[in-house]
Amino acid sequence: MNTPVAIERLRARARRLTTPLSAARPEDGHMVWHVWGEARAGVLPVVMLHGGSGSWTHWLRCMDALLAQGRQLWIPDLPGFGDSDGVPGGQDADTLVEPLRQGLRQLLADGGAPAAPLCDLVGFSFGGMTAGMLAAADGTLARRLVLAGAPGMGVGKGLAVRLKGWRHLATPEAQAVAHRYNLQALMLHDASLIDEDTLALHVLNVERDRLPRRRLSHTDVLARALQAVDGPVWAIYGEHDALYPGPMMQELAQAFARHARDFRGLALVPGAGHWVMHERPDAFVAALAAALDA
Repeated sequence: MNTPVAIERLRARARRLTTPLSAARPEDGHMVWHVWGEARAGVLPVVMLHGGSGSWTHWLRCMDALLAQGRQLWIPDLPGFGDSDGVPGGQDADTLVEPLRQGLRQLLADGGAPAAPLCDLVGFSFGGMTAGMLAAADGTLARRLVLAGAPGMGVGKGLAVRLKGWRHLATPEAQAVAHRYNLQALMLHDASLIDEDTLALHVLNVERDRLPRRRLSHTDVLARALQAVDGPVWAIYGEHDALYPGPMMQELAQAFARHARDFRGLALVPGAGHWVMHERPDAFVAALAAALDA
């Protein structure tokens, strides 16, 4: 399947950096970081963590607008996804926290303990859960935390979006049918938006997912982490997020208010599903910019 032109265009503009998954064991592999934009005095970079079975391309449709606002974007491929190696023995978000902490300190603080926050931290879905745990583990890293479509809040624990397996299917055509189904079931509210580029982006990502047994999203791990986050927390969700149907979205807002020490509100993006920044990029960027500039 061909790589979408938009991916190639942004990839060509990025700086590509790597950090070891373990400073003590460099043989364990590396995490790949992609950087766009230039540092500006007095303006923190925006670190963005993608969702499960994803890569930096989960943010593809909102990146041009954020760069046009003068923001510097640091977007890793999380360990076990995209171009990054997997953490040896790692199976879920909790094993990504230390490699991310070490990587951010190496890249943004010359390896030392920062005297002031290093970034504004944004996470989508699995990456939102990871971002919350990272902010809780090291309060010196992030000035603010913005979570989009994040699970792990203890709401709807029994709810599971059933996806179709595809690796066993014999032909790319049969696999594409399963991928389209999964995109509509979980990621996007409007099935008409599943064009060839979206399908290709998704396939390129899921084929490189090496963390297939993730389970923490079905717990309250993010809710518990937020209790240890001192900085302000914002949330952005698509109003039709498949993880929080019907009254669950109100329950989710209440859970954020209950667990986050400084919760600034949940913005609902009309007409969007789980992959809110891909389905409604303009509205998402507006909500994100409001949080980052508050």
